[in-house]
Amino acid sequence: MDIGGLGDKAKDALNSEQGEQRSDQALDKAEQLADDKTGGTHDQQLDKGRDMADERLGQSDEGQSGS
Repeated sequence: MDIGGLGDKAKDALNSEQGEQRSDQALDKAEQLADDKTGGTHDQQLDKGRDMADERLGQSDEGQSGS
């Protein structure tokens, strides 16, 4: 398989429902870790960053606050 085919496969996986769930879980964990490390002082910025990352990775999950 060539590199382009591998990239297409990764995109397809992220665009699937299972891929979306996994990426959401990873983003939620990363956001929670950052929130813990900053003592909750940057909650709004972390929420915004999480939402932006989610939009770039795949389907946006409207209505999910992330924390």
